[in-house]
Amino acid sequence: MDSRANMTSFDQKEINWDKLDKTKLFVVGAGLFTGVTVALYPVSVIKTRIQVASKDNPQKNALAVFRNIVKVDGIPGLYRGFGTVITGAVPARIIFLTSLETTKVAAIKMLEPFKLSEPVQAAVANGLGGMVASISAQAVFVPIDVVSQKLMVQGYSGHANYNGGLDVAQKIIKADGFRGLYRGFGLSVMTYSPSSAVWWASYGSSQRVIWRLLGHNGQYEQTTPSQWQLACVQAAGGIFAGAVASCVTTPLDTIKTRLQVMDNTKERQKARQVVKNLIAEDGWKGLYRGLGPRFFSMSAWGTTMIVSYEYLKRLCAKVED
Repeated sequence: MDSRANMTSFDQKEINWDKLDKTKLFVVGAGLFTGVTVALYPVSVIKTRIQVASKDNPQKNALAVFRNIVKVDGIPGLYRGFGTVITGAVPARIIFLTSLETTKVAAIKMLEPFKLSEPVQAAVANGLGGMVASISAQAVFVPIDVVSQKLMVQGYSGHANYNGGLDVAQKIIKADGFRGLYRGFGLSVMTYSPSSAVWWASYGSSQRVIWRLLGHNGQYEQTTPSQWQLACVQAAGGIFAGAVASCVTTPLDTIKTRLQVMDNTKERQKARQVVKNLIAEDGWKGLYRGLGPRFFSMSAWGTTMIVSYEYLKRLCAKVED
């Protein structure tokens, strides 16, 4: 008999950190993260351009921006800054996943005495894990974000042109010192930490609710979900999580992006001034510039990544004697 039949349903659906072969996880995961980044990177470029478009720029919807990029720069234009991103993405993801999984395990143990319902416990544990993981990864991710976003918008809406990521970094350091590479760090933490917390909390709790709606309450002994069922439930949870997280955090992401792509030679604006400018240009909806691409990116990235990641965890699970 398959040994998985002796596990409870939620143990089957989730594999804890201590049961994983970390070396295998990181090596295979690096390839996985690279593949997903290649597929979804153009959406980030489009979102960033929408967020930094000037008041008089007519290209403020995703399709118009896409057409303009392809017309002017061809397909390579959709991958501006990609080399910089992929260089930092792998170490950042390793830090993220290590922090996420270890925090989730610690949080679940901490919550056991409170006898919370499974969806609530999952939401809290996953949310804490996502928040801590995001904060930990920002030290690597923010400089990469600053450089790549300047490459994404170079020559667009009055932004300067550069000769690659190294040129961007050198000019930032010359103008503002190393702290220039961390421009928007506070807003990045304020954006990505809540975003990550909301995403993982929504994902963790929605999974439990979906399984219960499907009649799986964690009590059965012999029946286990099929790989297809696991993938579908995880995908549904990812879409729901992406919708919630994008709606909650897009205003902060828009402000952060504008601060990070600001020309180094101009007087630096504060977040408050950026908000005033956005409202003056488009009203309050200006804070939600790029919501469509951000929702698509968070849902598509999250769904693809979570299904692949959960499969990867099962692939990298240690075989028990």
